[in-house]
Amino acid sequence: MMVLALVRNYIPSYLTVVEGGWNIADCVERSYDLEGMTVGTFGAGRIGLAVLRRLKPFDVDLHYTDKHRLDGETERELGLTFHEDVRSLVPVCDVLSIHTPLHPETEGLFDRELLGTMKRGAYLINTARGKICDRDAVVEALESGQLAGYAGDVWYPQPAPADHPWRTMPNHGMTPHVSGSSLTAQARYAAGTREILESFFAGSAIREEYLIVQGGRLTGAGAHSYTAGAGGEMKKAA
Repeated sequence: MMVLALVRNYIPSYLTVVEGGWNIADCVERSYDLEGMTVGTFGAGRIGLAVLRRLKPFDVDLHYTDKHRLDGETERELGLTFHEDVRSLVPVCDVLSIHTPLHPETEGLFDRELLGTMKRGAYLINTARGKICDRDAVVEALESGQLAGYAGDVWYPQPAPADHPWRTMPNHGMTPHVSGSSLTAQARYAAGTREILESFFAGSAIREEYLIVQGGRLTGAGAHSYTAGAGGEMKKAA
């Protein structure tokens, strides 16, 4: 939704209607077709892969990076190009969507230097964690035109203060942290929590997608998303 809102210049066009206008030229001066663009995801776990699958029908060139490379069948099915690291992914993308955990190796990763390697006029989507992107570097990139747009629902800090610069920076599509909080999603959370509790009290196995740590070790989704360092601490994102 956020990719299309930025690329098709939806928000300014909507505001034109709300404000009583009808200047189509103004509405489309920053509007492009997603078709034919190169779109990448930083992370291809459960969420990142789901995003790639949803983007496939838009006839885009799909790229990704993840510490766990997807299997060859999935890469062929979706026409994916794999990159060994985010620094080789970033320069080729017209649109980049972030789907990684926040920890010391991803905190502030999208700084002035990395944003400067993106295509001029690219779009950046962050629904992972706000602190993965350097706050002021994002503002500067939008003001200079290095980024054509930035959207997401994650901030630092949260709730964002009234004077947070992401509220007023140009060409953004920010919302409060709502992506995982639809009424439908809350029903899924409730059902999942009940399943976990029932499995625990019955002494049966909990599904791997619900697990982060078990028996003092990373497991399930946690083992996919993190790497244990010395002493077992989590240190590396997917």
